[in-house]
Amino acid sequence: MFHRLLPILPLLMLVLAGCDSSDDNDAQTPAAPEPAPARGTLIEKSPARLTSASAPELLALLTADSTGQEILQLIAAPKCGIDVHQLKYYTVDPLGASTTASGALMIPTGTDTACQGPRPILLYAHGTVAERAFNIADLTDGENAEGILLAAAFASQGYLVVAPNYAGYDSSSLSYHPYLHADQQSKDIVDALTAARSALPTSTAPLVTDSGKLFITGYSEGGYVAMAAHRLLQQTGASVTASAPMSGPYALAAFGDAVYYGRVVRSAPLFAAFITTSYQRAYGDIYASPAAAFESPYANGIETLLPTGGLQSEIFSQGKLPRDHLFSSTPPDAAYAQYTPATEPAALAPVFALGFGTGNLITNAYRLAYLQDAQAQPDGGFPLVTDGRPASAPATGLRKAFKANDLRTWIPTSPVLLCAGARDPTVLYMNTQLIQSYWSANGATAPITVLDVDDSPSPGDPYVQIKAGFAAAKAAVAAAAIASGATDNGAAAVAEEYHGALVPTFCFAAVRSYFDAK
Repeated sequence: MFHRLLPILPLLMLVLAGCDSSDDNDAQTPAAPEPAPARGTLIEKSPARLTSASAPELLALLTADSTGQEILQLIAAPKCGIDVHQLKYYTVDPLGASTTASGALMIPTGTDTACQGPRPILLYAHGTVAERAFNIADLTDGENAEGILLAAAFASQGYLVVAPNYAGYDSSSLSYHPYLHADQQSKDIVDALTAARSALPTSTAPLVTDSGKLFITGYSEGGYVAMAAHRLLQQTGASVTASAPMSGPYALAAFGDAVYYGRVVRSAPLFAAFITTSYQRAYGDIYASPAAAFESPYANGIETLLPTGGLQSEIFSQGKLPRDHLFSSTPPDAAYAQYTPATEPAALAPVFALGFGTGNLITNAYRLAYLQDAQAQPDGGFPLVTDGRPASAPATGLRKAFKANDLRTWIPTSPVLLCAGARDPTVLYMNTQLIQSYWSANGATAPITVLDVDDSPSPGDPYVQIKAGFAAAKAAVAAAAIASGATDNGAAAVAEEYHGALVPTFCFAAVRSYFDAK
């Protein structure tokens, strides 16, 4: 699930600025503790401006890169320059205690009428990041392709962009990241929105203000967070113009069951370590000890491993996690041999097979207990589709946590676009299918649009350019791999690029077009 976008654009010639704050406390006697600051309160009332880039400078960055040229064809040249400010604000952890988080406020600049006055807000949630130092506001970070894509697709087209880093990243005071925790992460992103609105208008001239239109989107982990944020805002009576979650694990309980049933996705050990240890902090009953869930080479230190203070690559090179093998190639019981690994759907069977082998992360005993519970209390969306709902009474701690954070619990009243790719080897497309089916079966009346970028276009298809472009980009990746000696028709190379680079580029373009029409 949900790794950060692969680096796809160069980042040059950006101007940085920062500021410091300090306080004095000369009290001679202990004072009563002050109440925690309200959620969404800015820590720095005037958020520091980190970056300024004109529209011509953004255009130069995009035209210097082949992927950037693709973006220009799909999205159009920048109308606006951008100022990027660093937000720092108060939010809460999964237990409701006050903590801090940070993020980006991207403001369009320039003389075009699209860059001035009342502008729509785009609330964005990013994909999974392993490194604690990640800051989506830092466009000079060569690993922050998501930030530059966000700036090009939305801020440079006249949207006010609010993008949190999430608690546990950058300057956050929380020591871990609450991964795929719907309640905490939805509050976190809504608190970023509150903080950003209180920072407007900034000192940028001419002034840019909030028009009242609010759009929500995000990719991968961020697709999940975007949907959870839409749910929270709707529950609190806030107005959402439209949302467009992309490639997220919305049907989390069914997705978790699919993985344990042998549909092991790419990068599964990283995601499993993230979610299992995060839920242990939130709920306390995911395992009795790390060694009960994780094999001995990894159990020691795994609870403080993520996000890492180093690089994601070092986690694997130093043997702290296996790169691919989530489960043992020996079934936990003969009854589960057919799922070790799963072989359907056939197009993804080679990916699933990579998740099994020696040096695996999850113990067979832990997997067996999970599978026995899944058989006793099956999800209504996997392996058979029945009522499409999570299991009524799961018994294991992890399956209970998955149910608590599954988003098959609400019906949107504002328009929604769901964008993804049907052959995604990282976040299975079943998530998009199950949430759409749940909404349909439970009386959704708001317009729901589902876009599979990997589908063949039909006559009159409004997304024909997106689908044709995706097919061409996928074919180019395969051709390059074949030219380099690949003997699998480029399938492995396409799987490598699919979730992290191919789908987001084309989904971003579709989402921008969708929001522009609202």
